[in-house]
Amino acid sequence: MHSDIQWIEAIAPDMVDMLSHRYLVLRTISWMAPVGRRLLAQTLDVSERTLRTETDALRKLDLIMTSKSGMQVTQQGRDVLLGLSQFMDELMGIRQKERQLAQQFNIKRCIIVSGDSDRQLKVIGTMGEEVNQLLQQLLPEGQNIVAVMGGHTMAHVANHLTDKLARKRDLLFVPARGGVGESVEIQANTIASQMAQHTGGKFRSLFVPEQVSERTYKPLLQEPSIQEVLAIIGRANVVVHSIGDAIAMAHRRNMSEDQIKVLRGRKAIGEAFGYFFDQDGNVVYRIPRIGLQIGALADREIILAVAGGASKATAIEAYMTNIAPKHTCLITDEGAANLILKK
Repeated sequence: MHSDIQWIEAIAPDMVDMLSHRYLVLRTISWMAPVGRRLLAQTLDVSERTLRTETDALRKLDLIMTSKSGMQVTQQGRDVLLGLSQFMDELMGIRQKERQLAQQFNIKRCIIVSGDSDRQLKVIGTMGEEVNQLLQQLLPEGQNIVAVMGGHTMAHVANHLTDKLARKRDLLFVPARGGVGESVEIQANTIASQMAQHTGGKFRSLFVPEQVSERTYKPLLQEPSIQEVLAIIGRANVVVHSIGDAIAMAHRRNMSEDQIKVLRGRKAIGEAFGYFFDQDGNVVYRIPRIGLQIGALADREIILAVAGGASKATAIEAYMTNIAPKHTCLITDEGAANLILKK
């Protein structure tokens, strides 16, 4: 059943939302029949105008009928409810988990894709498709500056953005930070470039190392070209980033064994934006860096956190519970979500 849902969402994500909503309306009418529109709207917590659109569609499909006493389900409607029950239980189960996670983290929205990206690499691609879909919904028309982080997950996200994002929009992608001592393919500069290429947008690069000494840091900030890009990053209205496992990220950043020993001693479990944190969200280690600071996130209009896999569940939970701004949207997978919800 997971694969059925995944393929349907891949080809028609809007259809899944419409199916879920209409099924919920039809099922509620079946439970409450005969029921009037006002009471039904209150029960479903939607406006009567929105509900009228759905009930009109269900009536035209001969799934409900209306009388003076209210709406009720037809025999064909009952057949549809019975035929879809198993599929919708699975589909609504994922949606229920999304609501539970969003409520647990007290964040704007959570999207869960089927599978575990630790075991199935294609799941990361599915998360990338969800990011593309979500940005289409959230990005305002006109100019948008999108600050992006680096990493393997972000590289997959970049490959799944499409030129639909650029319709009626002027997109500028910028790295949220300087380079890390890692493969060029997953550096933030490269991710910004790839996103611009796939969407038809523009990009700017930040040609400075992320980890620099205090002596090097201050002179770099005086360079006009660096000041210009940092100013653009400061005006970004969108941030897309991932969340990493602390020790895995330390190795990726080529941190010394002494530094890694410090992280272990301070019980660091996760990393984001160069900040290492423990399970309570306390920052236990910070890498000197040039670019977007974690304290500036709250001022951004749109924040997408993209991270999945059972191995990242603890890091995701700590970050989303204690650090993430409350208007953050989390895109994750069942591997991470199921572990978090079991606690």
